[in-house]
Amino acid sequence: MNAITLDKPAVAAAPKAPGFWRRATGHRSFMVGAVLSGLLIAAAVLSLVWTPWSVSEMDMANKMQSPTWAHWLGTDAYGRDVASLLLAGARASILVGVIAVGIGLVVGTALGLLAAARRGWVEEAVMRFTDFSLAFPAILSAIMLTAVFGAGLVNAIIAIGIYNIPTFARITRASANAIWSREYVAAARACGKGTFSITMQHVLPNISAVLIVQITIRFAVAILAEAALSYLGMGTQPPQASWGRMLSEAQTLMFQAPLLAVFPGMAIALAVLGLNLLGDGLRDLLDPRLARAR
Repeated sequence: MNAITLDKPAVAAAPKAPGFWRRATGHRSFMVGAVLSGLLIAAAVLSLVWTPWSVSEMDMANKMQSPTWAHWLGTDAYGRDVASLLLAGARASILVGVIAVGIGLVVGTALGLLAAARRGWVEEAVMRFTDFSLAFPAILSAIMLTAVFGAGLVNAIIAIGIYNIPTFARITRASANAIWSREYVAAARACGKGTFSITMQHVLPNISAVLIVQITIRFAVAILAEAALSYLGMGTQPPQASWGRMLSEAQTLMFQAPLLAVFPGMAIALAVLGLNLLGDGLRDLLDPRLARAR
């Protein structure tokens, strides 16, 4: 008798979820935001080693010139090269954003984790502190610091950093509370792990995606706040370049040289737009539910 062989039915393999970078390249908001943010960082890095002209060099004989081969974006009311000022202004914006958001991230995240871990009166005290801090926005805090210590970039950074603390604290506390209610956290407790150990090994890694998205959004807010403070004369001081101060100096020359306001205004708008789009893209890409849907 001939042996009868039965073919085994083929089992369809489960489709493999696309990787992060593959999904990222197909996400329009993320890609546009990444390009704009990359240009901002590139301009800041380039200004550290090279600018077409010195940002402090004034040439009154050639002031308020239209764009030429020598001055690509023209000159301002003091004869300074506008392109060089824009490059150096990007450096100031990045510096303020990194330090101010860093202050808010470190202090705010620590307070939020503490509130979620300890609960009770500790959580209540932290939340009331954040409520009190929200009563002092960046501009108001900068006015108070300026009145005491004088105007300057350091005071602007401190004011913006203080403004970021309650935002990070609230987001961290809300996200951490959701993690503390999960079964694997209860299992970790049953295994004898302490509060600090659970916070560092389970809570913080699982809320890192939320914090990363918030960093990009607060970075955009910090750039906008620095420009506003410099516009009011409480931020970056001469001879350092600042997009906000460029706008302030150009407001009286709107009819004689409107491009002096257009260029720094576009720089601020594109920087903030790029960071916001980057944050929206990261939120979609780092959300597991949205990642599975793509």
